[in-house]
Amino acid sequence: MPGDVALLDCLPADWRDGLFIGRVQTADGPSPILVDKGQVYDMSRVAPTAAQLVQKLPLDATAGEPLGTLEGLALPLLSPVDLQCVKACGVTFAVSALERVIEESARGDFTKASEIRGRLEERVGGSIRSVVPGSPEAAALKAALIEDGLWSQYLEVAIGPDAEVFTKSPILSTVGLGAEIGIRSDSTWNNPEPEIVLVVDGTGKTVGATLGNDVNLRDFEGRSALLLGKAKDNNASCALGPLIRLFDDGFTIDDVRNAEVGLTIDGPEGYRLEGVSSMNQISRDPLDLVRQTLSEHQYPDGFALFLGTLFAPVQDRDEPGRGFTHKVGDTVAIATPRLGKLVNRVVTSKDATPWTLGVAALMTNLAARGLLTTKEKENA
Repeated sequence: MPGDVALLDCLPADWRDGLFIGRVQTADGPSPILVDKGQVYDMSRVAPTAAQLVQKLPLDATAGEPLGTLEGLALPLLSPVDLQCVKACGVTFAVSALERVIEESARGDFTKASEIRGRLEERVGGSIRSVVPGSPEAAALKAALIEDGLWSQYLEVAIGPDAEVFTKSPILSTVGLGAEIGIRSDSTWNNPEPEIVLVVDGTGKTVGATLGNDVNLRDFEGRSALLLGKAKDNNASCALGPLIRLFDDGFTIDDVRNAEVGLTIDGPEGYRLEGVSSMNQISRDPLDLVRQTLSEHQYPDGFALFLGTLFAPVQDRDEPGRGFTHKVGDTVAIATPRLGKLVNRVVTSKDATPWTLGVAALMTNLAARGLLTTKEKENA
């Protein structure tokens, strides 16, 4: 694995029992893999991309080329998605909803956050945690907040009928386990967002899950929600992995609903931050978020959907009241027992490894390897 990340330390606790899809970097180029009961198979002759491999479920591992055991895998893991769209849901937890309101009220100025946080928590903290989005109670809370002058567009998507769903990252631009993860060099208030990510096939069926880091720039989005694209989509700003765990009798959507997602940040100066995001506190069911994503859109190659995070770091790092922001050299680890651990080191997006493998380059590579059938070439 890249850097000092050991693959065995990042695998799910029961990795020998599950069924997983991933991608590895071979000498010839990227290849999708299937991991079945701890055995790894190169599936590039079955389906040249991970998106196409998902479409072929259920899979026969014996149709692939054996690569040995997962614990002995010598090839570096890539992000487990390739041609899937990468979508994300925002403000799906009460705590993160309040933090978005704070960013907006502070206009991206971290020095004002502490005072605003206290005032907002006192007024709506308990109410927003118990209300069901889109319910009559939510409408009544909205009316009260408008009357108090505390209403926000972030509260609209937190407790209103419509979820926030946005495009996080271009296809093929995500990074995987052990890769550098990027923040804008001109951001001064930012944080990781540890999330579970659902994987949905081209028919709209939710087939599995993985871990993700939806890096957030609080100063940019806080200045204006119209800067969401600049806050969210930068070089190396989206990490996924280590593998997609497919749903089966031993791992279901209920495991996602009840997951505890841990976050650890270790800074180069000895700083350490730990937190936990409990998925049972999500305000909208994960499959409802999938439904809203699909409501009037098709995704023929499928999509990956970030479900949002409870975690919004406010622990001071450098000075009282400033809260948290990243430093170059931070190591971010996101973990839950059934999906494993995703580890990345923070750099600026300018200094991160450039994204160079686009769709045209991938198709050229696959064609040169003889992996595109006549039908696939026509559709490429």
